[in-house]
Amino acid sequence: MKRLLTALLLVTALAVAQPAQAQAGPGRLQIRGADVSSLAKSEAFGGVYRDARGRQGDALRILSQAGLNYMRLKVWVNPADGYNTKTQVLAVARRIKALGMGLLVDFHYSDTWADPGKQFKPAAWEPLPFDQLRQAVYDHTYDVLDALRRQGTAADMVQVGNEINGGLLWPDGSNANWANTAALLNAGYDAVKRVSGSTKVVLHLANGGDNGLYRWWFDNAAANGIRYDVIGLSYYAYWHGTLETFQANINDVATRYGKPVVVVETAYPFTTADDDGWENIIVSAEPYPGYRATPQGQSAMLTRVADIVRAVPNGLGLGLFAWEATWTGVKGNGWDPADPASGNGWENQALFDYADRALPAMSVLGRL
Repeated sequence: MKRLLTALLLVTALAVAQPAQAQAGPGRLQIRGADVSSLAKSEAFGGVYRDARGRQGDALRILSQAGLNYMRLKVWVNPADGYNTKTQVLAVARRIKALGMGLLVDFHYSDTWADPGKQFKPAAWEPLPFDQLRQAVYDHTYDVLDALRRQGTAADMVQVGNEINGGLLWPDGSNANWANTAALLNAGYDAVKRVSGSTKVVLHLANGGDNGLYRWWFDNAAANGIRYDVIGLSYYAYWHGTLETFQANINDVATRYGKPVVVVETAYPFTTADDDGWENIIVSAEPYPGYRATPQGQSAMLTRVADIVRAVPNGLGLGLFAWEATWTGVKGNGWDPADPASGNGWENQALFDYADRALPAMSVLGRL
C-alpha cells in the first residue's frame, strides 16, 4: 500500500507541471520559472534587455533560450497606473505561449500589492456584502482566465490569492473567520475549473521556513473544505528562516498533505549597488551566511533552493520561480502604482544586471 501511495503521488506531481511542451530533462526541475509581472510596464517606459553576450532582444526569449520554461504574471483589479490588469496579462501571455512556456497566473484580488501584511479589497468591491464579494471573486477570476482561454493561451496554473497567510479581502476573508476564507477561495477555485478542468489551483503562503504556520493553515484548510491542487511557497533566505528550516517545512507539507509543492517566489541579490536612486530593499553584502551579494552568490542561492525542491520526497517538488526577474531600474516603473515618482527597490535581485545583460544565475536556473 505504501508503494502504491508513493506511485500515485508521483503521477499526480508529474501531471501538474503542465504544459507538455515544458519538458524536463533527466534530473531537471519540471518548473524552472520567473515572475515577469513588471515586464510590460518596463518595456513601455523604455526598458531594454540583453543576453549574456550583450545582444539586445525580447526578455522572454532570452529567458526561454537560457532554459526557463514557465512564467508567472500577477493580476490586479483596477490599479492606479493601469498595469498588471487583464490587458497586459493577455498580451504577455501570447508571447509566453508562443515560446512554448507554461503560464502561472497570480490573482492578488486587490488594486495593489497583496501580501501577509495587507490584503486590501479593490475599491470597487469595498461596498459589497459578502455574497456579492464572493461572486466578484468568481466573476473576476473567470473573466481573466476565460479571456486567456479564448485567445488560445490558457493558464496552466493559477494562484487564488497571493501570500494569503492571514486570508484575503480583509476583513471579510480574514482567516479569523475560516468559513469566509473558504467561501472566497472556493469561489476562485470553481471559476478556474469552470474555464479549464486541467488548470491547477495553487494556494500560496509566504514565510516558507515556518512549519508551524503551514501546518496551522493547511490543517484549517482541510477542516473547512478549501479545495486546491498545489501548495505554493515564498522563500527568501534573508527573511524566511534558514535553508534547513525551509527544507524541513517543504518536505513536511508535501508529505503531510499529499500535494505537489512549488516555490512561486524566491530571489537573491547580485550586488549591493543601486541603479535608480531608490534604496534597495536588501543592501547587505552577505544577506545570508555564506552567500555574498554577487553574481556568484545569486547563482549559488538559486541552486541551493532548487536542490531542496528537487529533493522533496515522492517527486512532489515541482520547481521554483525567480521573483520579478525583469524588474530592472527603469525610471517610471516603480513599486507604487499610485506614485509615478516611486523607484524600484528590487533591481539588484533581477536576472539582468545594470548593463541590462542576462546574469549567470539565469542560465544556472535554466539548467537546474
